[in-house]
Amino acid sequence: MEPGPLSEPKTGTWKDFITLTKTGIVTSNFMTAFLGVWLAAKFTGFSLTENFLHVFLALLGTTLVIAGGTSLNNYIDRDIDEMMPRTQDRPSVDGRIPPNQVLWVGFSLSVIGIVLLLMTNVISAVFGLIGLLFYVVLYSMWTKRTTSFNTAVGAVSGAMPPVIGWAAIDPQLHPVALILFLILFFWQMPHFFAISMMRCEDYRAAGIPMLPVVAGFEATKRQMVLYVTALIPVSLLLFKLGVVYTAFMAALGLGWFAVGLAGFKMKDELKWAKIMFVYSLNYLTIMVIVTILVTFKM
Repeated sequence: MEPGPLSEPKTGTWKDFITLTKTGIVTSNFMTAFLGVWLAAKFTGFSLTENFLHVFLALLGTTLVIAGGTSLNNYIDRDIDEMMPRTQDRPSVDGRIPPNQVLWVGFSLSVIGIVLLLMTNVISAVFGLIGLLFYVVLYSMWTKRTTSFNTAVGAVSGAMPPVIGWAAIDPQLHPVALILFLILFFWQMPHFFAISMMRCEDYRAAGIPMLPVVAGFEATKRQMVLYVTALIPVSLLLFKLGVVYTAFMAALGLGWFAVGLAGFKMKDELKWAKIMFVYSLNYLTIMVIVTILVTFKM
């Protein structure tokens, strides 16, 4: 008997495999990793052009670790992703890529990424591994399904790329690397709380205890404003970058704070959450661009 089409092994297209890595997350994290590399080079006198291969390995390694982590997240979350409309068409859910392939893609990318970071130095690889473990084990496998503190746990991994980038250039690190970590940590909280509000019913249906699900929108809005408030002084700790940086970051922070306060008066809470989400994306992009521009001739 000739084998039917159902007996043929399944695999996805290249587009499906790229989708598996959550390119939006990879792109934003690459941007902050590059910022860490850039500032470390400026503060230490490290030549990015003369050490191009070193920089390439650092950024590629960081990118692959992130892509591996997001792929493993898709493998772990495939049961709950099936319950949420926005994730039901992921290739890890609808069968375009079988679970074993999703697992091996995530594992392979992660290992290759760590190896590439090891080729720069051990410290950057250690931070890469810490970020990976926080995202895959502590966030995806544990806290995402058990506690509303999951966002803070996930934010640790999301704040790691600039530290990895810095460590690849300067393994001794520097207070600026810690400041970058704190900026990214505080930035992520209102960013992901906004997403949680917009997708609250999806998370509720999947039984995921995101803050809006377990505590409601009012409590979530208060938390968002508190984190934005904390972000303002933390971002200004880099005042040595100059007046232009300080002015831009103060204006961005105060603007975000004003938008946050407006949420307590807006009747359409989901519309406000979307505004906060879009503002967060613009905040991060502008911060990276301004920081690079003001340090270009350092």
